[in-house]
Amino acid sequence: MPSASATSTVRAGSSPGRRGRPGYDQQSVLNIAVEVFNRHGYDATSMGILAENLGISKSAIYHHVPSKEDLLALALEQALGGLESVWDAPESQSGTAEHRLEFVVRSTVQVLTERLPFVTLLLRLRGNTETERAALERRRSFDRKVAELIAEARAEGTVRTDIDPRTVARLLFGTINSIVEWYRPGGALTSEKLADDVVAVLFDGLHTRS
Repeated sequence: MPSASATSTVRAGSSPGRRGRPGYDQQSVLNIAVEVFNRHGYDATSMGILAENLGISKSAIYHHVPSKEDLLALALEQALGGLESVWDAPESQSGTAEHRLEFVVRSTVQVLTERLPFVTLLLRLRGNTETERAALERRRSFDRKVAELIAEARAEGTVRTDIDPRTVARLLFGTINSIVEWYRPGGALTSEKLADDVVAVLFDGLHTRS
């Protein structure tokens, strides 16, 4: 199980600052580790593979983080912390349910694009470890909040009521989650334009307006 200090470092909002060998700090080790986890799968990635990709010894990695699972916990906190912070914004707490839902969708897309490798790792979890299962429960909690917001918007009459809210939630999450498979930062499609497009399709559909 990852150490409490590893998870609390990111939760506190500070940049991971533990230093080891010159040329690396904990965040740079984490960034490369996440790339390797996404390429090979977390379960299939050994500390030896991580060391090879980092160009340092396995023992040197332990100067930065106690274990592979601590790296996983730190990476998942980057994704989940960003997603959960969406609910702290004033725009998600006041106004009509429709406007709050639109804000949450837009913000979720922006978190996904800004923290793409970390969210990709989150979405590929299998739940094989305690750390993974805890992360999946936090993700489900986020999903439930969105589903409740959809139901609230239906009740106030600002979104369609002829479609099952569970279907709406699944289609919404499916659309957003699929972004990790094809979006590439730095291209012509900015994260802001992508968020605009996702909101337009989900809320207005594809029909042209007369």
